[in-house]
Amino acid sequence: MSGILYQVYPRSFQDSNGDGVGDLRGVIERLPYLAELGVNALWLSPIFPSPMEDFGYDISDYTGIDPLFGTDDDFDALIAAAHKLDLKVILDLVPNHTSDRHPWFVESRSSKNNPRRDWYIWRDGGEGGPPNNWLSEFGGSSWEFDSQTRQYYYHAFLRSQPDLNWRNREVREAIHDVMRFWLRRGVDGFRVDVMWHLIKDELLRDNPPNPDYVPGQQPYQQLIPLYSTDRREVHDVIAELRLVVEEFDDRVLIGEIYLPPEKLVAYYGDNLGGAHLPFNFALISSPWNARAVAKLVDDYEAALPSGAWPNWVLGNHDRQRIASRVGNDQARVAAMLLLTLRGTPTLYYGDEIGMLQVEISPDQVRDPWEKNLPGLGVGRDGCRTPMQWDSTPQAGFSTGMPWLPVSRNFATENVAAERQDATSIFSLYRALIALRRARPELALGAFKLVSVTDSLLVFVREHQDQRSLVALNFGREPALFEASGLRGLILLSTFMDRMDEAVSGHLALRGSEGLVMERLG
Repeated sequence: MSGILYQVYPRSFQDSNGDGVGDLRGVIERLPYLAELGVNALWLSPIFPSPMEDFGYDISDYTGIDPLFGTDDDFDALIAAAHKLDLKVILDLVPNHTSDRHPWFVESRSSKNNPRRDWYIWRDGGEGGPPNNWLSEFGGSSWEFDSQTRQYYYHAFLRSQPDLNWRNREVREAIHDVMRFWLRRGVDGFRVDVMWHLIKDELLRDNPPNPDYVPGQQPYQQLIPLYSTDRREVHDVIAELRLVVEEFDDRVLIGEIYLPPEKLVAYYGDNLGGAHLPFNFALISSPWNARAVAKLVDDYEAALPSGAWPNWVLGNHDRQRIASRVGNDQARVAAMLLLTLRGTPTLYYGDEIGMLQVEISPDQVRDPWEKNLPGLGVGRDGCRTPMQWDSTPQAGFSTGMPWLPVSRNFATENVAAERQDATSIFSLYRALIALRRARPELALGAFKLVSVTDSLLVFVREHQDQRSLVALNFGREPALFEASGLRGLILLSTFMDRMDEAVSGHLALRGSEGLVMERLG
């Protein structure tokens, strides 16, 4: 788990057949790139059969491959090719909900007496409306009335994504069998979508109002999801998922959980019997300054259960690109932070070349979240645009018209161009990953905060007799770190210069510069 995880959004990574949508053959074609970059595992966003109303997060068959992405043979070829390059493959498991076209739901809604009726959450209405006040993250009530059976079904997201009833033992066993199916096919584990949603309050009590809600925010935030998410019983469900994974050697269970650190760490489970890695997204939403990040790291490290392995995420398919959030120079500082903190780092495709959030015109919007809540800034299309491989048409992603537009800067900001530039952010990522592999303290060592000011964050990573000091300037002005007995050599600068520069007594940083130095004193 000390390796580096790389998220591939298959629709946007590489198109092998010219239909404008990335596919498994495209991923296979680009596996040598991932090996070159130096990552250890790739996580594939959903590739299962789906109506694609939420681009794969609405599954209609848990044990197939959507023809859009390829065939079963393509998947097996991907596993074989990845393993040959010593790359692990993690699948995106979506067990909270299915598509409304999944055979399970088709049966469930056919009759109140159908054996699969209780596989989903069906209830009578209350006082002329839905069973309670719960809201969908995609807008409106989370209850949809079914005119045929005269009951409501629950959906935390789109109405075409009905939630499974995880209080039903048959549902649990069915998903366990799905996991075993893919584990036998050779996958190395799962990233479990919206893990904290899996169990809902048995009494379906109303969620309380959010006193901090401000008009203009997403409507979902009007209520505190006290009874619809993060229920105590969810940890029993996760422990069972972990037991399934442990039926196989050397596999991993990762959880998507958007909760503050003090709640997130509960998902490691009793005696660390829950998720190996409950995803820590705190860096994505943290204010980008030294004190805020230092407090975040300190709070997270303090909250971790004994023996738990931390993890950090800078970007993903649901959030704005890091380079657009903090700027190009600070994106380099962010890269150094991610790859020198204690724990498993997760990279989002394209961040390693500094891809920016792409502006999507109204006629190009594909994201159902944006379509349901226009004008609220929730659109995710801009961080899902095609990978920028080279300066050829469509950035080398496809010979056809891509499903989302390619960034306007692709001719200069692409893998091929940045490979040739020793100072590019791609070169920085490669150097950081190589340094992390070469120095055990950066992968395995203890973390110690040394100093923090308004702009400067300094910490040490130590393992046995090796120590590295990391200094990160979150400000635009130069900064100076002084310490008695400070002595060593600079190993890496975010500006890709100063290699082997001697340090004695003080360490001077330029604006928006990060440094890693071998500490000798």
